[in-house]
Amino acid sequence: MKQNSQPTSHNKSLSILIPTYNDVCVDLVSALSGQASSVDGLEYEILVADDGSTDKHCIEHNRAISRLPNCRYIERTMNVGRACIRNFLAREARFEKLLFIDSHMSVISPDYLKNYLLCYEHQLAYGGYTIDIDNPQPGSLRYMYEKSCIASQDYRKRREQPYSNFHTSNFMISREVMLRYPLDERFRHYGYEDVLYGKTLKSAGIPIVHIDNALGFSRFESNKRFLEKTLEGLRTLYIFRQELSGYSRLLDLSGKFGRWKLSWLVRVIYLIIGGAVRRNLTGSHPSVLLFKVFRLGEYERISRQTDNQ
Repeated sequence: MKQNSQPTSHNKSLSILIPTYNDVCVDLVSALSGQASSVDGLEYEILVADDGSTDKHCIEHNRAISRLPNCRYIERTMNVGRACIRNFLAREARFEKLLFIDSHMSVISPDYLKNYLLCYEHQLAYGGYTIDIDNPQPGSLRYMYEKSCIASQDYRKRREQPYSNFHTSNFMISREVMLRYPLDERFRHYGYEDVLYGKTLKSAGIPIVHIDNALGFSRFESNKRFLEKTLEGLRTLYIFRQELSGYSRLLDLSGKFGRWKLSWLVRVIYLIIGGAVRRNLTGSHPSVLLFKVFRLGEYERISRQTDNQ
């Protein structure tokens, strides 16, 4: 469908799509519904797809979503993974523009939807995310890590490498493009499906427009759970290491140690200090530097362990 370069309000339509798993997102949906209903002439829907949650409390609370205007809560009994659930939502959507939002995010700008509608003519726009640095969470490794990365999330910085700095937590895309280039459903577990999608979009010649339209990220898991998710992501990275080559700094670093014939040294050092590193990261004073050591050491351990099987 040919789009006008400056679409008027009456020809805009938007499907807001939120995958969720064991998370209550009624407040997020309410905020989005309030903004959407205030935009003159906007035809919209909000679809929340539950990816086989095991927490009955979350499911029960999220059922209130279906009572909100133009909103639907879809309960699915089987967990299909981060890529598949997003592809499902794209197929369920009725409108030409899809806005994907992760359920743990929060709306922090009163003009959030209006900012995306200003980009309506683009095939894909990414708004980024931020954390509330004025509300520090001492002892939270995830908070400290995200704070250390906050400069890289500035939209001007993201534009320097538009395909490498893309995440699926907050982006608007043409439904036609999403259906033509769906997320890779081999990614059943946590991590890196968005990284490979950035590579897919680059290969397809689909431009990513990076804009200043962040969502808030303020709910952080425990240090232990964050390490568990990190390990799951590292296993995913190893499985798809060939496809993700050139799109992961950790892969680049591991590759350098391999070319220098020093991978064995990294593994030996991590074997000695790994226990102390994990104790620090699950404690009350975690170190971001040691978290980087953890990621490299665990990736090399996974690589060695898998190669020997």
